[in-house]
Amino acid sequence: MLNVPEKSQTGRRVITVLVVAAALILQVSVANRLPTPGGVQPDLVLLAVVALALVSGSMTGMVTGFLAGLAADIVPPADHTLGRYALVYCLIGYLCGIASAEMDRQSVVPFFAVAAGALAGTVLYAATGMILGDPRAEWGTVSRMVPLQVVYDVVASPFVVWAVLRVTRKFERGERARGDRFSVPAARYRAMSGRSARL
Repeated sequence: MLNVPEKSQTGRRVITVLVVAAALILQVSVANRLPTPGGVQPDLVLLAVVALALVSGSMTGMVTGFLAGLAADIVPPADHTLGRYALVYCLIGYLCGIASAEMDRQSVVPFFAVAAGALAGTVLYAATGMILGDPRAEWGTVSRMVPLQVVYDVVASPFVVWAVLRVTRKFERGERARGDRFSVPAARYRAMSGRSARL
């Protein structure tokens, strides 16, 4: 075997499911109960979707966003039109996944990308509420609550991004450690072959 073995897709899916499940549980049991000014809480599920999309790409971001949004639509206290979170998270996951190709995971850029994704997701959710005639999505309420929501999401984003990057890096290191110990990268193999041919 000449190349480094590919990462297991099943392992990636399990990590994604665990991250989304943890975000949902923390959202319902912790974030929604925080006594924050303005009665707005950070959206941990949206932040997790954005972070996973930045790590895994647009297709994973889109599918993860749709499924996480559907779960957020169903899990109590769901008091809005079914499918709003699924639509918003799906679009945000796709857009952030497209942006992931331009990013270096070692830099602080993902933190800014998560903040931008949180802003776009919050605005899009408010816009869909206005289109669907949600009485809580009147312009006065939205203009007061969206800035607070974005601020709380930006404050929470470094913790969510750090956790997602740490979990995915740990998984990738584990996959590399379990790989074939005798596998040699192609470039190194060619260099070794050239050296032995000259001997």
